[in-house]
Amino acid sequence: MNKTEKELEEDLKKADKRAKAFSSLVRIYQERLYWHIRKMVLVHDDANDVLQNTFMKAWAALDNFRGDSQLSTWLYRIATNETLTFLANKRMRNSLSSIEVEDLMLQNLKADSYFNGDEAQLKLQQAILTLPEKQRLVFNMKYFEDITYEEMEKALGTSVGALKASYHHAVKKIEKYLEEES
Repeated sequence: MNKTEKELEEDLKKADKRAKAFSSLVRIYQERLYWHIRKMVLVHDDANDVLQNTFMKAWAALDNFRGDSQLSTWLYRIATNETLTFLANKRMRNSLSSIEVEDLMLQNLKADSYFNGDEAQLKLQQAILTLPEKQRLVFNMKYFEDITYEEMEKALGTSVGALKASYHHAVKKIEKYLEEES
């Protein structure tokens, strides 16, 4: 039986039901969060690592969840923060510039046995990698995941207007990149 998000939230507050409710939460959201993360880090193994960290952080922070937002919004916020932290750490660990990290990520994507995209998908990923991280995040959430600006506003803590502007700029940059590459 599938529980509603509200029922899950209630069960997460009860010590005797918490573990089972969290297991349900993971089952419900793991695929969506995986793809949300994967669009930013590109490589399957990295996405799995960040996803695992996301759920570990969520488990550890359950007592701090006040219910001001939906569980899904809260999980997206954690996943987004974990992804951005992962990317920043990768940059620092390798002492690489943003451009060098993007090149490394693209090489890793090409070598990733889980990537089965064609040349057009690879070019689109190259174009997306040229975007600043925040624009890339907004573009991926809107274009690939079809998340509304209102949901993004709650998950990212940014105004709808700023999100729309980021998406618009991202689309224009991607179009320009693809025109120049063809």
